[in-house]
Amino acid sequence: MPDVYEDLDVLADRYARAVLVADPPARQRLRDRFVRAALPFAGRLARRYRGRGEPADDLEQVARLALVKTVDRFDPGRGSFTAYAITTITGEIKRHFRDHTWGVHVPRGQQDRVLEFIHARTVLTAELARTPTVAELAGHLGLEEAEVVGAQTSAAAHSTESLNAPLGDADGAEVGDLFGDLDGELSLVDDRTTVEGLLCELPGRERRLLALRFWGNLSQAEIADELGISQMHVSRLLGRTLTWLREAMLSDTPPPWTGAGGPEHRVLVKARSGGVRAAVHGEIDRDNADQVRRALVAATVGCVRGRRLTVDLSRVPLLSAAGIGMLVAVRAVARCRGVPMVLTGVQPAVARVLVIAGLRELLTEA
Repeated sequence: MPDVYEDLDVLADRYARAVLVADPPARQRLRDRFVRAALPFAGRLARRYRGRGEPADDLEQVARLALVKTVDRFDPGRGSFTAYAITTITGEIKRHFRDHTWGVHVPRGQQDRVLEFIHARTVLTAELARTPTVAELAGHLGLEEAEVVGAQTSAAAHSTESLNAPLGDADGAEVGDLFGDLDGELSLVDDRTTVEGLLCELPGRERRLLALRFWGNLSQAEIADELGISQMHVSRLLGRTLTWLREAMLSDTPPPWTGAGGPEHRVLVKARSGGVRAAVHGEIDRDNADQVRRALVAATVGCVRGRRLTVDLSRVPLLSAAGIGMLVAVRAVARCRGVPMVLTGVQPAVARVLVIAGLRELLTEA
């Protein structure tokens, strides 16, 4: 090798002197001739880095490009060409390893730390005849143990293996076949998307009810306390809502939301010879009690003093605490106006609630 270095320095000296007096075409020919003469030298430097995971052809190409840079930048007044070439070519090869051989992006400072870590691990392994501990590596490098652990983790990311790499002798099998599994939830994507659209067609109370039950994981009793209705009412609302959702999921055109099977929260008022009759349809809870109260108060106001206000509850399957409060308010208005008020057609479950609430006096058949 010393002879080669000496010969290359002689060639570089001759090239430098010849370039000074040559015209541009001749200067280009001298440059090309000198680069061709120095190519074996670049190849020998590239071969020092074989076996490190990079193809030999790529390393030699990097070394040759670095040689061209060395020739173009060479100044004989600054020292030996071979020393300058060795520094430039090895620097370019190391830069190639740093920039092109990492499987994932790692900051340059961390890359340098990884190289120090690998070197320290090799040295300590030879000295201790065993794998050094993190504490020993930290002491050798003068780093914190956390920094050594980070360098060790980053070192594992230097080279990666393709998921498409063949797997042993298996026919057509690849490394990626060992990872992951079929997603059992994939078949539910369409159903979930459909349900999301159907939920938007439900009234706000029903949507809130489903959210408390299936997202909030509340029991029916807890939902009843939250909404201010009875647990039985919650059960009926859930059953009705889920039945509609099932029917809508199985049909191309979702059926219209009809509540309890008919017009909800409707009050039909008819004047009679003996007074006014108001027929209430639907369940009465906190969401609609005020609406029903206004309709019944209007019926009371339209009733002549001394004539009777008859409230037909035969179409009311459930009455919440808000419904009880509504009836108490309507009774108070009726008393002030001198209008007797009675409830007819009361279903057994509703009648029990009225008795407990102290409204037994209203349970009089028309």
